[in-house]
Amino acid sequence: MRELVRPSRLAPGARVAVVAPSGPVPEERLQAGLDVLRGWDLDPVVAPHVLDRHGEFTYLAGTDADRAADLQAAWCDPAVDAVLCARGGYGVQRMIDLLDWDAMRAAGPKVFVGFSDITVLHEAFAARLGLATLYGPMAAGIDFIKSTRAQDHLKATLFTPETVRTIASGGTPLVSGRARGVTLGGCLCLLAADLGTPYARPSARGGLLCLEDVGEETYRLDRYLTQLLRAGWLDGVRGVLLGSWQDCDPYAGVRALLVDRLGGLGVPVVEEFGFGHGDGALTIPFGVAAELDADSATLTLREPALR
Repeated sequence: MRELVRPSRLAPGARVAVVAPSGPVPEERLQAGLDVLRGWDLDPVVAPHVLDRHGEFTYLAGTDADRAADLQAAWCDPAVDAVLCARGGYGVQRMIDLLDWDAMRAAGPKVFVGFSDITVLHEAFAARLGLATLYGPMAAGIDFIKSTRAQDHLKATLFTPETVRTIASGGTPLVSGRARGVTLGGCLCLLAADLGTPYARPSARGGLLCLEDVGEETYRLDRYLTQLLRAGWLDGVRGVLLGSWQDCDPYAGVRALLVDRLGGLGVPVVEEFGFGHGDGALTIPFGVAAELDADSATLTLREPALR
């Protein structure tokens, strides 16, 4: 697995566009998130349809066409230095094939941040644009608004990425050892759902795979992991980092499943790494070369996440 192109870091005054590719966004949370970004001396601009709601499917932030248009316009605007997602939910899979990937590729690299349902866009940006991205807190997310740790780690990654070359999670090893590879991953259910779609990554071979999920029963997590295993998608993976499993079944059962499904891979696996849907979520760069030390629960990037 190859390293991807790293975008440039942000500087004070940078313009960041906020988009809603998935679910509807509560206006009060959006405003609170914008206040945080302005406090960082950024210039946030809100895409036209961020506060829309689909007329029939209220779990979507507006129509597929409008959500796609917002993302594409923000990405192709030369005045925009970064694109931040407002929230996750569901909806990226419905709009992703409406994007003009040639135009987005021509626009050049810039910072992209989001998690959860945004996993599908992380995979697409890797496959179609060859671009490293940030799996981190979203502008209207509760964690981003309320958690100093989540804010500080994202801010450091955006402005001074050399200060977060080593990400120390405080987690524990499920399988001891060290491994080197290129980071990738996201929300488990979305990675499983992406299999077989256009431009989906053929496998995690050579990668350090980051996995997390939210609100799933254990048998569903079993289904997703088993699907990835049966499809050969986990063949050749170098190591696994496990984030939060918020609002899933009690963790003892989830942990037993993770050991059962991942323990046989023969690679280092670390749990409770502190990214995803949990409180104070860390920002994990995808598409960068790194070393995982499961015993110390650290991920050390070979180069800063952003140039």
